[in-house]
Amino acid sequence: MGNYADLGTNFRNPILFADYSDPDVIRVDDTYYMTASSFNYTPGLPILISKDMVNWKLVNYAVKNIEEKRFDIPRHSEGIWAPAIRYHDGYFFIFYGMPDEGFYVVKTKDPLGEWDKPICILPGKGLIDSCPFWDDDGKAYVIHGYAKSRIGFKSILGIFEISPDGTKALTEDHFIFNGNDPEHPAVTIEGPKVYKRDGYYYIFAPAGGVKEGYQVALRSKNIYGPYEIKEVMHTGNTVINGPHQGALIDTVNGDEWFIHFQDRGLYGRICHLQPVVWKAGWPIIGGNPDSENCGEPVYEMNKPNTGVIDEPCYLESSDDFENGCYGLLWQWLGNHYDSFCGKVNDGKNGLRLFAVNPSGEKEPIIWKSSNVLTQKLIYPMFKTEILMDASGLLSGDRAGVCMTGGQYLSAFLEKENDEYFVVVINSEGQDDNKEEIIESKFSLSQYCEEKGISLDSAIKNILWKMEFSHEDKTLSSDDMYFQNVFKPLGGKNPVLKICLQIGKDSSNLMDLGVSYTPSDHTWVGAKVGIYSLSDNVDSKGYADFLYVHTTEI
Repeated sequence: MGNYADLGTNFRNPILFADYSDPDVIRVDDTYYMTASSFNYTPGLPILISKDMVNWKLVNYAVKNIEEKRFDIPRHSEGIWAPAIRYHDGYFFIFYGMPDEGFYVVKTKDPLGEWDKPICILPGKGLIDSCPFWDDDGKAYVIHGYAKSRIGFKSILGIFEISPDGTKALTEDHFIFNGNDPEHPAVTIEGPKVYKRDGYYYIFAPAGGVKEGYQVALRSKNIYGPYEIKEVMHTGNTVINGPHQGALIDTVNGDEWFIHFQDRGLYGRICHLQPVVWKAGWPIIGGNPDSENCGEPVYEMNKPNTGVIDEPCYLESSDDFENGCYGLLWQWLGNHYDSFCGKVNDGKNGLRLFAVNPSGEKEPIIWKSSNVLTQKLIYPMFKTEILMDASGLLSGDRAGVCMTGGQYLSAFLEKENDEYFVVVINSEGQDDNKEEIIESKFSLSQYCEEKGISLDSAIKNILWKMEFSHEDKTLSSDDMYFQNVFKPLGGKNPVLKICLQIGKDSSNLMDLGVSYTPSDHTWVGAKVGIYSLSDNVDSKGYADFLYVHTTEI
């Protein structure tokens, strides 16, 4: 499909209906570069580019794996938080915090090529949301937030000086703003982005929490403060909850814009684009400002005048795995290795997922297995067909599909001795004590025998059919895409159905009885996944995934 947001001379929000959480954006010449949080998923730190701020292409990742080996087992909602991308002295930099490790930086001269190995510039727990700033006098700083879950407090911003090359901390960390101060309360202020304008240092920061918060700006003549604070964008009369956390960017002609996220529950944090004007030394983000010059999100307006016309495009959700390679749309659940996948034999397209057991547990579960390949939801409603050849599975192996959220559901084919079973499971418990509960299980071997179907042929042609749609069949993705029709905090969400079909014969279509809506997970939207696992640590089994085809409904 084309981009829902691109209306030709106009655009409408959201510009990206996909979970690109905590987006940060810069312009270098006529190209805009975006990155976002990637948490425990790898590769991490996505790189998206655009010429007009409306049409975005995913082109690279800055981090292949997370350096800490503990991420070989998924550490859900940990990992890479709220990055900041900057261009300085011929290099692209991305600074990011890991709440249990500290602050890191990666850099490169070519953002579409290989990025340098991450460098930890300041270790410590609770250090998050780092943004670098190079001042006119050559000095450089990082301004950042704190995670209460690790350090015991929040709503405070800190600063420390760094080397001009951005690779090491030079001073101790200092507080520069306390959002808990009753003189200027800003509950849960975090995610700072730093800019300089007309002699003032400005810090753009979200406040008030993810779901119902707002955007503030702070300013001072001294980078160490004291800072004034003002609310500059809120929900207002719109249905766009929590409009905040993003990037101030300009065009070649000097117009300014702000890209921010909105929490849409199971869909994650989607991206919006707002105009910015200035009045009396303060920004007004969005439109329809109130008496205090605080703006609210706009729905539709003229596209930014960037001097370049970009072809309408949208994110990918289908993959034929050409030459045994998977596309940029996929991320693994944790750190990934070459042993996870390979090419299908005899030169056909397709991805071979080996039935490895990275957790080493006797009964491995999806939640603790980094070798689960996932992709973001990019449509409000969709149909996905996944063709799988399971003939390479050995006893104790399984392979199939899943949809994750706070809990998850999976349908898979499992081999036990010489018999094959179709199994549906869901999860229960918290991240540290997840369990998989069998919802249904039947013998595919017996089914094939009763139907007079060749079992060998059947297991080579397993077609998973997933449909994520609303019970109100009058609604389309187009209806649900836009927040003025589908309010993010009200109404019912779509439901996932899964069927299994043997080959192209629709008479062999089996409804697996799935009726599942993913719940919210901490800071991460729902995802569709494929995988192959084994109870055996040294299994040599595998499943071939020949294609994943997704269409919007």
